[in-house]
Amino acid sequence: MHRFSFKHNELYCEDVPVRTIAQAVGTPFYLYSVGTFLDHYRKLKEAFKAAKPLICFSMKANSNLTVLSALVRSGSGLDIVSGGELFRAKKTGVDPKKIVFASVGKTREEIEEAIGCGILMFNVESAAELEVLNDVAGKLKTLQKIAIRLNPDVAPDTHHYITTGGKANKFGLDRDTAYQLFASAARYPHLRFSGVHIHIGSQITDAKPFIKAIRRSLDFIDAVRAIGCPVESMNIGGGLGIIYSKEKPQTAREFAGAVLPLFKKHNVGKDLKLILEPGRFVSGNSGILVTKVLYRKSAPTKSFLIVDAGMNDLIRPAFYGAYHEIVPVVKVKKRGALRNTDVVGPICESGDFLAKDRKMALSRAGDLLAVMSCGAYGFVMSSNYNSRPRVPEIVVRGKKFFTARRRETREDLVRLETIVEEVL
Repeated sequence: MHRFSFKHNELYCEDVPVRTIAQAVGTPFYLYSVGTFLDHYRKLKEAFKAAKPLICFSMKANSNLTVLSALVRSGSGLDIVSGGELFRAKKTGVDPKKIVFASVGKTREEIEEAIGCGILMFNVESAAELEVLNDVAGKLKTLQKIAIRLNPDVAPDTHHYITTGGKANKFGLDRDTAYQLFASAARYPHLRFSGVHIHIGSQITDAKPFIKAIRRSLDFIDAVRAIGCPVESMNIGGGLGIIYSKEKPQTAREFAGAVLPLFKKHNVGKDLKLILEPGRFVSGNSGILVTKVLYRKSAPTKSFLIVDAGMNDLIRPAFYGAYHEIVPVVKVKKRGALRNTDVVGPICESGDFLAKDRKMALSRAGDLLAVMSCGAYGFVMSSNYNSRPRVPEIVVRGKKFFTARRRETREDLVRLETIVEEVL
């Protein structure tokens, strides 16, 4: 569920008309319901409360500082994948002991900074990374907790770009290699082999792949505990799917009901700490992209709505073939029969579309459209392609809205550039 709804044929975000916000800030813009972010986080927290988990919101899904701060103040930790995300995380005031650091390509500088600020744990992706971590931790005279990311060789039914748990993926370590690293933990005196981590992909709507991966991981934990490695935590990652169109994903309660029984003999919450890294589940349906129709255009086989948001603002349809529902911000009667329509942007690419072959009533220039389910991997993947300033991020709480990130200006586009006269 989310807090975007129609009241008298007009779309509201919580208790604020979306049209009112558009009139105040212009289009296009991202719009977030803070209440929805918190609702989804709390659903997971409640569903897993028997295990007393550490829930670390995955910042790569949405890194807006206001959103992150609201989650942190509600008890959330943060899952980061870069030094830039660590910088943002610190701005929220999150307890460093609630930060876990993933990524296959952590630099020495990022590792040093993260250890220096006292994060809880690194999710380690390779033997080479372990060497660097041990060296940096030794120079900083500390004992750093790490979790080995196990690749459980489970490929869920999702887009191949967001499948991360198969043996052909770049992520994690195969079982034999991971076992050998635990067995040789004494070679890394500045690291504490504290946990096992998995993350098998994103937008997974069925519990079966999770169950398979977790069972394999718990068997692995039993194996390394048998050789004297006191594994303290199991990080099951994220990846829970949401509704974009006709999906029927599991609820937080259903997911917990399927997963928690697997930990019965491991005394989860006491002998084994459970960590989750949700991203899309919390943020996906918590945000929308609002855009304005510039022109409508007819071709022999279809119609086009040309809008002021493009693939630089929301790349998921072009990149993944992703579906986002598109609805009018104000429903108007008697707009004629539904037509086969592409909703396209102003970018000079044929791949610049927000929707293809939709049956839609043909909107008019000036109409506002809401692209739904854009709270995850929306603004964070946006760019300045075609020298377009990035759009603002607006947040709503109850009856009020606020600008959490201002619209970029054209001066922002060139702020870091210099014309080098010497080469002219």
